[in-house]
Amino acid sequence: PGKLVYMDKLAVGEEAAGSVDIDAPVAHNLAQVAKAKGKQVSDVTAIVLDRPRNQPYIDEIRAAGARITLIGDGDIQGSITAASAGTSADILVGIGGSPEAVTSACAMLALRGEIQCKLWPRDDSERAYARDNGLDLDQVLTTRDLVDSEDTFFAATGVTTGTFLRGVHFGGAHTTTHSVVMRSRSGTVRFIEADHRVEWVKDE
Repeated sequence: PGKLVYMDKLAVGEEAAGSVDIDAPVAHNLAQVAKAKGKQVSDVTAIVLDRPRNQPYIDEIRAAGARITLIGDGDIQGSITAASAGTSADILVGIGGSPEAVTSACAMLALRGEIQCKLWPRDDSERAYARDNGLDLDQVLTTRDLVDSEDTFFAATGVTTGTFLRGVHFGGAHTTTHSVVMRSRSGTVRFIEADHRVEWVKDE
């Protein structure tokens, strides 16, 4: 929304959806995720975007005894990893971009996960902007607030290897890509590994 390009975020998968609260302490949400997934807090892994602004979250996660995975870029992949079955993470917390929150919400609908967000002003000028434009900094934005549709799609292709997709692999005359396509209406998640002939692509 305008100048407010950051949001405080919390994302979980289907098992823990409905049991977490972005306004609650991190330790509470870690305990809720552990309970929902039938594990100890010490076995819960949280994904956090590695930025100075997220240091308080990092400290709280470590104090609670949970595991942590720091990512250098792209909390969309972090949200999806936390919400997907069979991955190494259980929850995403921390401050990241507002556009990424909307994109993540499209994936959450397909995964039946949950994302909660709050606008996060960086300074007094952004707080004043929010006030002047009637934006409530205390409002919790849910998945449905971010995306109001019954039929959303999400698609992504890995460029570099991350927590959810493998990066592009160059092998002489062939290039391999790893992609995912999701649809909320059916809950379908498709992974696509594609082999591209470099010379043929150049000729197009």
